Amino acid sequence: MTQDEIGFRPVERDDYALLADWLRRPHWQEWWGEPETELGYIRDMVEGRDLTCRPFLFVVAGRPAGYIQFWHVAPHQRPEWADDNPWLMQVPATAVGVDLSLADGDRLGQGIGSAVLRRFCELLSSQGYRTIVIDPDPGNGRAVAAYRKAGFRPMPEVTCSADTTLIMQFHSDKPAS
Repeated sequence: MTQDEIGFRPVERDDYALLADWLRRPHWQEWWGEPETELGYIRDMVEGRDLTCRPFLFVVAGRPAGYIQFWHVAPHQRPEWADDNPWLMQVPATAVGVDLSLADGDRLGQGIGSAVLRRFCELLSSQGYRTIVIDPDPGNGRAVAAYRKAGFRPMPEVTCSADTTLIMQFHSDKPAS
């Protein structure tokens, strides 16, 4: 797969049924919340009630292949968020976070997520975002490995309140390996 085969488009209302289907899949259920709740968050983004996050579908070879979003850290740098996520106060207010999931579980482990994530982060970097973070569960070894391959590295200097979060930062100068 080449970088030219990867594209992104904003989520639209017409995508809700597709996303609802994806959110019910086992590999999504393992790491995402209740499907209707998660879809509600996405609706809020699409319909303008949540302006802190931007949702996209990623397309590979012309077909929707998964979901990716970026969110601004600054609105979350508040005491009610920092109590459970102290790392939020330890990254620049200009930072953005990213989240993604492949549509199909049978495509996991093929390098698609790494390639998509790297391409998305390169686009964010080209738009001026200098600190891009992702916060996987350290128990999700497949995701952590994919994020490393995409150019993310752990940020050992940040404090997490539990063993359920690993904060990683994108480094565009570190080629995927």
